[in-house]
Order: sequence, then C-alpha cells, then structure tokens
Amino acid sequence: MEYFNAFWVGGLICALTQILMEKTKMLPGRIMVLLVCSGAVLGAIGIYQPLIDYAGAGASVPLLGFGNTLWKGVKEAVDQNGLLGVFMGGLKSSAVGICAALVFGYLASLVFEPKMKS
Repeated sequence: MEYFNAFWVGGLICALTQILMEKTKMLPGRIMVLLVCSGAVLGAIGIYQPLIDYAGAGASVPLLGFGNTLWKGVKEAVDQNGLLGVFMGGLKSSAVGICAALVFGYLASLVFEPKMKS
C-alpha cells in the first residue's frame, strides 16, 4: 500500500504541475521556484510533513519536498545558531541532493550530446 500511496500522491503533484504549465504563461523556471517556495510554506505551517508521512517518496521527491527540506534545515539551524542559521541551514540540509544532481547531470552530459532547442 505504501507504493500505491507514493505513486498516486507523486502523480497528483506532477499532474497538477503539468496543468499549471499548460494553462498559464509561466516559464518553467518560475514554476520550479513556485513549487520550492510552496513546499517551504506548506512545511512551515505543518501541512507537508503529514503528507510525507503518508506518501513517503511520492511527496518528498518532487520539488515541493525539496522546499520542505530547505525549510526544515533552516528551522533547525536557526534553533541552534540563531540568525546565522537562515543562511546555512538550507544548504546543509539539502547538500546531498544538490551534490547528486550536479554529479548525475555531469555524467549525463558526458554520455549524451547536448543540443539547443530550435
């Protein structure tokens, strides 16, 4: 049942994002920023963690989950270090994900020939 919940919640997040991309004139970069900020806000008001507890990777892997991870890191760092935690908490909590994205992106660029869209 855990796999099913992860699948339908993750699919719903992706479907809603696709609808947002198709029905608005927003650029993909702005939609990505909107998703990360929404995840941080939902985490701050306590809505996103129960969704992660319910759906697991279906909620933590999309960009909403990344925003929630940034929020949790900032919150913990502010509790420990005060105002300085605002600047270091998000990077510390998401360093593994950012590093993996860079490494796998680089490896993909070695395997595939990049082309510009025309």
